[in-house]
Amino acid sequence: MTEPFYVETRDHLKEKPDFQKLVFGEIFTDYMLSMSYKKGEGWSEPKIIPYGPITLSPSAQGLHYGQTVFEGMKAYKDGNEVTLFRPDENFKRINLSLKRLEMPEVDEEKVLAALNQLIDLERDWVPSGEGQSLYVRPFVYATEPYLGVRSSTDYEFLVILSPVGAYYGDDQLKPTSIYVEDEFVRAVRGGVGFAKCGGNYAASLIAQTRANELGFDQVLWLDGIEQKYIEEVGSMNIFFVIDGKLVTPELNGSILPGITRKTVLELAQELGYETEEKRISIDDVINAHHDGRLTEIFGTGTAAVISPVGFLKYEDAEITINNNETGPITQKLFEEYTAIQTGKKEDKFGWRVVVGQEAQIGTV
Repeated sequence: MTEPFYVETRDHLKEKPDFQKLVFGEIFTDYMLSMSYKKGEGWSEPKIIPYGPITLSPSAQGLHYGQTVFEGMKAYKDGNEVTLFRPDENFKRINLSLKRLEMPEVDEEKVLAALNQLIDLERDWVPSGEGQSLYVRPFVYATEPYLGVRSSTDYEFLVILSPVGAYYGDDQLKPTSIYVEDEFVRAVRGGVGFAKCGGNYAASLIAQTRANELGFDQVLWLDGIEQKYIEEVGSMNIFFVIDGKLVTPELNGSILPGITRKTVLELAQELGYETEEKRISIDDVINAHHDGRLTEIFGTGTAAVISPVGFLKYEDAEITINNNETGPITQKLFEEYTAIQTGKKEDKFGWRVVVGQEAQIGTV
C-alpha cells in the first residue's frame, strides 16, 4: 500500500454550497494537491494543503512564455462510494503535454495515489445529483523568475477540485449549435495542438466570442493548412453519424487525443456500431447532409461528456441535423457511457477507480 502523503490541515472548513444550485467551475473545495520541481532535484513529494492563493514572482516564466499545461477529469458519487473514471489516461496525457512543452514529466503512479488521497479527504464535496460530479483540475506551470526564452528550471504542480453541475445545465442533451470557423486557425501539425496547454485555449477565444455574438454555442475548427478538413470543437472532439457509421477526424498531431473520444470509440464498438477515424472535410459533411446520409453529430469531452449538435453553419451553408433533436445513437452512447461512469451499470472495461482503494496505473 502507498504511504499517506503529508496533509496540512485547515483551521476551519468551508461551508458546503447548495449542491442543487451548482454552476461549472466557480466553487472550490478545502484542499488542493501540491508538488514543486527544481532542476537537479526533481519533483518534491506530493502534499495536501489548504486551497488558497499562490505566490508567484512577476517575472515567473509561465506568465511570459506560456509553459503551462492542464488536465480535466471528474469524480462521481454512488452511495458511499466515490470513483474516478480512467484517471490513468489523464496522467499519461499530461506527460505528453509536458514533454511537448519541454517541462518535467511527473510520476504517474505517485500523482494518482496522491489524487486518490486528496479526493478521499474531500469526499463530502462530491455531489450525487443527476449530472453532478467533482471536477478535478491538475495543472503545471513554470515558476522560475527569469526573463529569457528557454525552459524554466522551476515548476509547480497543483490539483484543485470543484463541485459542478451538468456543463450545459439541467437539459444536458439539448442540442447545441456550431459555427465553423473559416478565418482563424487553432493549431497546425508539428505545433502543440495535441497538447492540453493554455495557449491553445487562448488562441481559440476570439473565434468563440464571435460565434457567441452570432448566436452559436461552439466553434468547429478546420485544419490550419488548407482550412477545409475538420479538426475539433473548442471544448470537444467531434463525431458524425454518416450511413449509420460513427466517423471522427483521425488524430494527426493537431487534434487533442480526447479520453472521452477514445472511450466512446471503444464503447461504440462494444455496442456493435461501426466506427472510422479518418480525414474528413467540411464539404464531405455538408454533402452527406444534402444526400440524407448524415443523421447525427455529437461532441465528446470531459466537461460535457456527450453533447448532441443540432445546427451547423459554414459560410453560406446552414444545416439542421435530425430536426435539432438528439439522435438515437447519441442518446444510446450517452446513457451507456454515463451509466458506467456513475456505477449504475457494470464496468466490464475496468475504467472506474474507487477512491480510497489502491490506485493502479496502466491496468486498462
